[in-house]
Amino acid sequence: MLKHKLLAFTATLPLALALAATGKAPAAPDVLAPTVEQQAAARLVYGILSDSRYVYRAKPLDDTLSAEIHRRYLESLDGQKLFFTRADIERFEPQRLRHDDAIKAQALGPAFDIFATYQARVAERVAFARSLLAKPFDFSKDETWLYDRTQAEWAADGAELDAAWRKYVKNDALRLQLAGRSQEDIRKTLDKRYAGLAERVAELRADDAFETYMNAYAASIDPHTSYMSPRNAENFNMQMSLSLEGIGAVLQRQDEFVVVRTIVPGGPAAGTGRVKVGDRVVAVGQGDKGPMVDVVGWRIDDTVALIRGKKGTKVRLDVLPAEAGVDAKPQQVVIVRDKVKLEQQAAQKRVIEVGDRRIGVVELPTFYLDFDARRRGDKDARSATADVAKLLRELKAEKVDGVVIDLRDNGGGSLLEAVELTGLFIDTGPVVQVRETGGRVSVQADEEGGVAWDGPLAVLVNRASASASEIFAAAIQDYGRGLIIGEPTFGKGTVQSLIDLDRFPRKDDVKFGQVKLTVAQFFRVEGGTTQHAGVVPDLQFPVSLDASEYGESTYDNALPATRIQRAPHANLGKFSVLTPQLVANHESRVAKDQEFQWWAEDVARFRAERERKSVSLNEAVRRAERDRLEAERKKRQAERVAAGLADPDEGARLVDDGLAASERSVVEQAAEEEAAKNRPDPLLRESAAILADALDLLSADGQLTAQVLPLTRQPTVWAE
Repeated sequence: MLKHKLLAFTATLPLALALAATGKAPAAPDVLAPTVEQQAAARLVYGILSDSRYVYRAKPLDDTLSAEIHRRYLESLDGQKLFFTRADIERFEPQRLRHDDAIKAQALGPAFDIFATYQARVAERVAFARSLLAKPFDFSKDETWLYDRTQAEWAADGAELDAAWRKYVKNDALRLQLAGRSQEDIRKTLDKRYAGLAERVAELRADDAFETYMNAYAASIDPHTSYMSPRNAENFNMQMSLSLEGIGAVLQRQDEFVVVRTIVPGGPAAGTGRVKVGDRVVAVGQGDKGPMVDVVGWRIDDTVALIRGKKGTKVRLDVLPAEAGVDAKPQQVVIVRDKVKLEQQAAQKRVIEVGDRRIGVVELPTFYLDFDARRRGDKDARSATADVAKLLRELKAEKVDGVVIDLRDNGGGSLLEAVELTGLFIDTGPVVQVRETGGRVSVQADEEGGVAWDGPLAVLVNRASASASEIFAAAIQDYGRGLIIGEPTFGKGTVQSLIDLDRFPRKDDVKFGQVKLTVAQFFRVEGGTTQHAGVVPDLQFPVSLDASEYGESTYDNALPATRIQRAPHANLGKFSVLTPQLVANHESRVAKDQEFQWWAEDVARFRAERERKSVSLNEAVRRAERDRLEAERKKRQAERVAAGLADPDEGARLVDDGLAASERSVVEQAAEEEAAKNRPDPLLRESAAILADALDLLSADGQLTAQVLPLTRQPTVWAE
């Protein structure tokens, strides 16, 4: 088998309709037809996905799989059934059982024709939507808009789609009217919004069509298999290594401009002192004398490609300041590119005071690893484990009593990092079992003696904690090394590998992208699996999302759960003895914790909202609902202020303003995100309190300590 990067990641998001990230091409749009390179890439993808030496659950590319590819391709283009009619679907029907032959023969024309039809239908729907804006809607009628159309039938004809789109546009207009917008403002806002949608879809290119189609094929194998275009593969590798070479700014598309969303502290852009959040890039030049290229209206990925570059090279940007009008004179900024560390996705620490206890917190957003640096033997290769080890040393120096590892919303990453991170908390031993294609089971173990932290430990998880997060949490639980707190996790128990298609013979500098495919299934050291089941916490918080709403169980072709033999390992603790008292303390405490109760109320409201599939288009009904929610928001804010939990001047925008994210001020959004970082986190605070409770119970009762911790563990600070 090829040597490759082993990943424990949740499935990537659908790639077909990342509309907010697309715009005009830097040159005339190419013809929507497969290129020779894409045909070659299709051959390579087929060769890999059909080979049982690579794929854990290989499926033959036959008529059965062709039907799956067809369904997923149409869903990726029009999952809400707002563009295609039944006549379109019937016209596509002859291709339903031909995708297998098309991929094998690299005859991708029919798939591209479907994509072109999608583009044409979007243009037609948008034209109709814009025509509806000529006169105001009547919001006194008792109508409803079915906004979740995933289970709807395909529209019989254009007239049925017109009826759906009339309600779609009416809902958009009602949201803006409820936000206090004038009729003229509503018309202009929506006309611009829909025109932008048509423009962005019309400018999708052959590589977008190819990537969407290949992902329909890959996802038909299993939920976590996918294809990445060369550009997306490059971006993925940067995210995994937490570094890139560029100017150190996060950009986003807004209208026809590429706008600075955030600036990386300490990066080249920040060092100039002349680039601010909200600034618009209108032209890019290379070096000292390269021509300035106008990038207004470009796709964001094309603009980013011009701005990125090798460390030490110069790039010149013509920038319109955030506060300047579109007709103002741009300011030119010269930036020397450098290696930029993406610290926002790196491990961070803090300390929470709980009575006389000091609880350290390590927040880990992802299990990152610079694969290339590790392969070169670089001892300083960036990794989650190295960063967490450093933070643990710092927390030790700060004399914390316990540590909480916060893995909420951590979707996974490097399998190696999950193993090595576990090794920071156990001496030696198995961490995860991996069953590969063919059934061979290997044990991934921590073989390096010693620990970075041998004291009290808790792991905080939620439903979005997945894959590598589940490997780590399961190992900590199976060893009895620490408490698991939060919600049951995602339920993913498979391992993916990245295979670089460019490693295969090619000519010139043509790039084919990467394939992420499932190559193994992982199992807990106890022999069980996290597949579907997830990791069930020792102490649970209210469930925000259950298995029927989010997680591995929602995929129709996920691998089934199974079990293998236990891997012998140490038993470092038995926290079930403590659980009843910890639960009692927790329930007593949160009953008085207003922030926790507010969070629980929000969860209940969110779950109720998810049950709804439609919304009223009657203004009186919607206004009453809006007024009720606004009254609740003001009441809660007043209570926060009275309790000293919020600043009286805090004006967090929680009321629906009717705008799409791309229509809001980038400066205001950035300020809001920054403010959100400082808002109370009742779940993290309560997790720290639970760990402090465990410490107090053990330090006060030697007999209880003997039950919870084996003799080999008692001398540690768990038992004081």
